[in-house]
Amino acid sequence: MKHQEPSNIEEPLSDREGPRHLVNVSVVVLTHMEEANIASCLRSVAGWADDIHVVDSGSSDRTLEIAEQFAHHVHRHAYVDHTTQIQYVLNEVPLRHDWLLLLDADHVVTRELQQSIDSMLLTERSGIDLYYFPQVYVFQGQEIRSLKKWGRLIKHKNVKVEGGELVDFRYLSKGPIGYLHGHVIEHNLKENDLDFWIDKHQKFASRMAIEEVLRRSGALRWSIRPKLLGNPDERLVWMKNRWYALPLFVRPFIYFGYRYFWKLGFLEGKTGFVFHFLQAFWFRMVVDVKLADLERRLASRDVTIADLNRDFGHSASS
Repeated sequence: MKHQEPSNIEEPLSDREGPRHLVNVSVVVLTHMEEANIASCLRSVAGWADDIHVVDSGSSDRTLEIAEQFAHHVHRHAYVDHTTQIQYVLNEVPLRHDWLLLLDADHVVTRELQQSIDSMLLTERSGIDLYYFPQVYVFQGQEIRSLKKWGRLIKHKNVKVEGGELVDFRYLSKGPIGYLHGHVIEHNLKENDLDFWIDKHQKFASRMAIEEVLRRSGALRWSIRPKLLGNPDERLVWMKNRWYALPLFVRPFIYFGYRYFWKLGFLEGKTGFVFHFLQAFWFRMVVDVKLADLERRLASRDVTIADLNRDFGHSASS
């Protein structure tokens, strides 16, 4: 399915057409240089949520100008990684409601997800502090349905952000979890420029290589129990542990085959092939090259685990 690029014309919050009720959910959008995406994201929750926050990490484009037209509150906080940014949200942002929907600026909340959240709040089950919902990724205007991603709605006073990753993030919830219908669309218009996508993933590859070195050394650990048949976060941690056991430079071939053939990525046409080649093979190969280089530098004492942990571990931002 192809997606139309949204209009660049901003509508003030008070003038937006849409649902007239307001839901008891706080929405936080993380931004950095997001003038291409932020209006579509905020439009998708304006008129539905009455507590919308933008947390910006140093934008110098029109991100803040657009955010102030839609959001109820705009905050500024320097970015280290998603985990520390979310810790700031949980600890410092004055959220009005118990439930928190955390979004990136390239996310759009569908009406179906809004309705699912509305229904959940009307029949709220006690003990559930975390709900998962699908997140559909769009690459070069095409949905990549074979890539399974999850968003989360959390009761923020009862859930903690897990500190075991340098690129992605997980939540820790002691109670049972639930699932919502509908989905979020992840469509970063800046990624229509392939150079942007490649540059971004080069940076991710460096941090993922460092993360793997720190995890192998024991300096970085997950607090989540790996479990194949568990919730999406437990299952992903289980799969990552198996990934780490595979030999470098071989595992990108295995992962591309898994994604393109086993997960039926070949059904997504030419655009799907380009995405799976870049994200499942090229990106993973760059991580392995960087990881091998880090291991060489560690062996020659050009860098130490303590150096990496100091410069990139979450303790560096505390």
